[in-house]
Amino acid sequence: MGTTSFLRRARGLLRVRNQLVRECLAELLSTFVLIIITLSSAAQKITSFETKGNLLTSYLAGALAVMAGIYIAGGISGAHMNPAFSLAMCLMEQFPWWKFPIFALVQTLASFISAGAVYILYYDAIWHYSNGTLTVSGPRETASIFATYPADYVSIANGFLDQVIGTGVLIVVVMGIMDSRNKGVPKGLEPVVVALLVLSIESSMGSNCGCPLNPARDIGPRLFTYVAGWGPEVFRWVEGKGRGGD
Repeated sequence: MGTTSFLRRARGLLRVRNQLVRECLAELLSTFVLIIITLSSAAQKITSFETKGNLLTSYLAGALAVMAGIYIAGGISGAHMNPAFSLAMCLMEQFPWWKFPIFALVQTLASFISAGAVYILYYDAIWHYSNGTLTVSGPRETASIFATYPADYVSIANGFLDQVIGTGVLIVVVMGIMDSRNKGVPKGLEPVVVALLVLSIESSMGSNCGCPLNPARDIGPRLFTYVAGWGPEVFRWVEGKGRGGD
């Protein structure tokens, strides 16, 4: 009886009653799960020399991570997990503009924390694979574990267009899924359908720039690599293996 009473009081003290705080915590957790799974799949693929993962497993992990994030926070914050989606919701007048910078900041922070968690998880593998040097280009580069970089042949203009089209397709289809006037998805399976959508986009539009589709997914981990030892080169568009540009 005493234990039950203690647990009840503990739950009461830990319960978050402020709606905005609840939504921010939901976004933080869902985005963290999304990014840690996505980056871990890349780390496993790269540091194992693709013996324990490949491009398909990375795409599949990223898509399933989206599904997991939606199931975590969909009923609390809407599980945006993406500033581009939050912006689209604002433009459609389905989300208040004043919340947009807050959500974008939380999503980016969660991505930064996720990158740190992946670095810790794969610390030994990263340093073994890179021969003790953290580089952005070259045969043993590891920066692409955390952020996406364009292929050698991709110009800045083409890279920008690539991301606009890919993200646009994602937003348009998700909005279509959410529209009650369209043919509905069976209740509870919306995250599965969105995951399949992400998988289809990654499988068809990923060769130019890695198909991030999410500013927070790229900016947060890129900031982490900057402070963790990869240096300012992570922000440069340079020539070299996997780093096309002028």
